[in-house]
Amino acid sequence: MERRNLLQHFYILLKGMAMGIAELVPGVSGGTIAFVAGIYEEFIGTINNVNLKTLQVWREEGFKSFWNALNGNFLVVLLLGMAISILSFTRLIKWLLENEPIALWSFFFGLVLASVAVVAKNIKKWTVPVIGLLLVGAIFAYFITSLPPSTNSASLPYIFFSGALAICAMVLPGISGSFILVLLGSYKTVIDAIDEKDFKILITMALGIIFGILSFARLLKWMFDHYKNITLAILTGFILGSLNKIWPWKRILETKTIGKKTIIIDENVSPFAFEGDHQLMYAIIAAIFGFSLIFMLEKTASKK
Repeated sequence: MERRNLLQHFYILLKGMAMGIAELVPGVSGGTIAFVAGIYEEFIGTINNVNLKTLQVWREEGFKSFWNALNGNFLVVLLLGMAISILSFTRLIKWLLENEPIALWSFFFGLVLASVAVVAKNIKKWTVPVIGLLLVGAIFAYFITSLPPSTNSASLPYIFFSGALAICAMVLPGISGSFILVLLGSYKTVIDAIDEKDFKILITMALGIIFGILSFARLLKWMFDHYKNITLAILTGFILGSLNKIWPWKRILETKTIGKKTIIIDENVSPFAFEGDHQLMYAIIAAIFGFSLIFMLEKTASKK
């Protein structure tokens, strides 16, 4: 892995913070930000380094060699950035979701729309199968984001499965891990377990997350190594299909209470069919800002 100076590690910290902010918003994936920021493949590769072979390096060559083989500095700094964002911006994001939802969703809509172009730009050769897989990815993500929340399930095998699937979604650009938990009906169980300090459920969820991210990272790395063009096409489709979830103007069809969280079932409408102030001018400005921000981030990431 490449050696970085202090300033470069600071940039990794900022990219981790951007990923953390994205994960705070339901429907937006930190994986999308990682890809645009130019660290997605390194992120997947570093997770893939967590294995018995790397641990054997520790035993045979010492901790320093193990840490280098793991790419530990990158992983710690990135996770620290995500943690800082989650701890610092949760209240702000929650306030914006409640008080300025159209502007916030417009900003992220522009951001994710630009991400489609940035990821697609990395596809080296456009063929009929590549275009077909892009459309399959888009349709799949659209279908997932259109599903209604499931009823709650608290069995331990199901919690394990939910954790594994949610972390896979969190790593994938375009699909939010927390949204997957809501779809699977495990959101209430996890939230209640945190409040009640139910370590049996929390440990089961943690084991599912570890299993999911380690196994899925290996699959993704293998796909990038052997079928990069196809993998990029599928990921582009995922991001494109996820735009359905973050369209700013919605009509509420039904509300459900899951634990302490109210889940809203809605449908997308045009701004002119929106009930209330559509704030179209503010929305356009916010979307342009989000769109421009991605290209600035991508341009910065592409500089050596």
